[in-house]
Amino acid sequence: MSTGIITSDTSIDHLTGNGHPEKPDRVTSVINYLKKNKNLIWDKSKKFDESLLSLTHSSNYVSGVKKSFPEHGLSFLDGDTIISPGSKQATLDAVGSIISAIDSIENKKFNNAFCAVRPPGHHAEKNKAMGFCIYNNIAVGAKYLINKYEYSKIAIIDFDVHHGNGTQDIFYENEKVLYISTHQYPYYPGTGSENEKGKYNNILNIPLPAGTNSEEYLNAYNFVIKKLIEFKPQFMMFSAGFDAHKNDPLAQLHLNSQDFYEITKRTILSTQQFSKGKVVSILEGGYDLNALAESANEHVNALLEFN
Repeated sequence: MSTGIITSDTSIDHLTGNGHPEKPDRVTSVINYLKKNKNLIWDKSKKFDESLLSLTHSSNYVSGVKKSFPEHGLSFLDGDTIISPGSKQATLDAVGSIISAIDSIENKKFNNAFCAVRPPGHHAEKNKAMGFCIYNNIAVGAKYLINKYEYSKIAIIDFDVHHGNGTQDIFYENEKVLYISTHQYPYYPGTGSENEKGKYNNILNIPLPAGTNSEEYLNAYNFVIKKLIEFKPQFMMFSAGFDAHKNDPLAQLHLNSQDFYEITKRTILSTQQFSKGKVVSILEGGYDLNALAESANEHVNALLEFN
C-alpha cells in the first residue's frame, strides 16, 4: 500500500474572479508538483450521499447553498466567498474527496491520503459560509467516520495560518472529536483564543504572534503532541493549510516548506500506536503558488514514510 492523492476534475471550475487569492491555479500547482513523485496512488473524488451534509450543517443552510449558485457570472456568499456556476459541483466533489479517501483507507486501498481539492472548508460553520469556504469538508469527513465506521476518537489537526472557526463551531460540544489549531493571532477570523476549550476540553487552540519562526513554532507544537497522546485518537485528520509559510502573502508567520514535513511526521509518530497510521489530509489555505506546491509535497513526503 501507499499514499493516495484524491483529486477532482471540477476543482478548477470553481471560479472566484480576477485577483482573488483562492484561485484554480492553487490546486493545479499542487497536483503538477506531486506528479513528479512516482510512489503515489492517484484517485478521483466520488459521488456520495448528500444527506451527509446535513449531519454537519443545518438543513436550511444546505438547501440555501444549493439554491445560491448562479447560472452566469459570479455571486457572493459573504464578502470573501465567491461562487460561480462551476462551484456547485466543485463544492460537492471537495466533500466527496474526503469521503472517498476515508473509504479507501478503511478498505485498505491505501494507508493514508491527501485530498488536493478546492474550495477549502475549515471556516464554514454549521449555518454560515465564510473565508472562501462553503461546506466544511473535514467536518463532514469526521462525521462520516463517526456515523459509518463508528469511530469514537477522531483528532483534527489544523495547521492553516487562520483559525478554523467553522470546524471548532461544529465540534465544540462533541466529545468524540478533538480539534487542535495552531494559527496566527490576533488575526482573521478573530476566533481561536486559548480560552476556547470546548464542552469536553476537546478544543486546543495555540495562538501564535505574527513573526513566529520555525523554531518557535515547533516548540509550541510540543503542546499539540502532548494533547494528542492524552486523547489517543483512532483516526487522524489534517486541515492542511500551507499559508503559515514565510512567503505567503496573506499572513505573517515564518515557516519554511520543510517545516510541514516535520509537523506531519511528528504528529503521525506520536499517534501511530493509537490510529494504526490512518490519516486523511485535505487542502485548506496557501496562496503563494510555489510555496504551496513545495509545502504540500513535503507534507505528502511525510505521509509516504508511514507505508
